[in-house]
Amino acid sequence: MWLSDRRYFLLSLTALAGCGFAPVYGTGPGGQASTLRGRIDFATPADEEGFALVKRLEDRLGQSRAADLSLLADIRISEEAVGFLPDGEISRFNVIGQVDWRLARIGDGTGVASGSERSFTSYSATSTTVATTFAQRDARRRLMVILADRIVTDLLARDFS
Repeated sequence: MWLSDRRYFLLSLTALAGCGFAPVYGTGPGGQASTLRGRIDFATPADEEGFALVKRLEDRLGQSRAADLSLLADIRISEEAVGFLPDGEISRFNVIGQVDWRLARIGDGTGVASGSERSFTSYSATSTTVATTFAQRDARRRLMVILADRIVTDLLARDFS
């Protein structure tokens, strides 16, 4: 059983190599990520969520060194109660976020790419205000990481050479 699984895996790798498959996020020369690394200037964040988004984007795409592109992001966040205790108290919240982003050339402001990413995460409301506040902040930070990763995935699927 194990041997046939290994053969299937090796045959699928051979088929991918034959069709011109190349990893998108290759760190080596010629990978799409290397063509964007250090080229994007991110707008200064205005709040904690913006800071978390920019931090994750810089972690994935590098801080701008010789930026010729600028990424602007409009973040919208809302919360909805989804869990209730028998006495009617809210026990769980969904944090829903959407980021509309635009990548433009710094020199002339020409739009190069744009998109909109949407996702959600959740947190539990506990009996203490401090714990609930920290859980909410953590959920919002996690949401920004998810949305930043989706932006990076969308950018890496495009050709900016």
